[in-house]
Amino acid sequence: MGIKEDVFYEGGPHVGDLIFNILLAFTVICIPLTVGAIVRALWLRYRITSRRVSVIGGWMGRDQTDIIYNQVVKVVKVPRGVGLWGDLVITLKDKSRLELRALPQFREIYEYISERAAIKTGQSAEAIAK
Repeated sequence: MGIKEDVFYEGGPHVGDLIFNILLAFTVICIPLTVGAIVRALWLRYRITSRRVSVIGGWMGRDQTDIIYNQVVKVVKVPRGVGLWGDLVITLKDKSRLELRALPQFREIYEYISERAAIKTGQSAEAIAK
């Protein structure tokens, strides 16, 4: 019998990111940003649970990255889209970083990840959420 894993968030990037970048495509110079937003909308999925953060992405959604909270050293949030969505950057003990782009409810997810990491690492939530 495994340990129960409660899902806090499961889904893709915020739809506003896609809409905003499609509008930017009319400037022609921003077409690469639009292509990136379309690829994110099609194949990027996040799953944040009580045990781990999983990011499924890559070409056709074939790559998966999982991190567990006791590996988290720092979490940084960056608001985007007038604060309707945002990005999170999670730094791990080995100095690698995982970016979660265009997250809806990014403030709540930021708090959730910071709290879980603080519990698992014994640090304060403020030290992790720098």
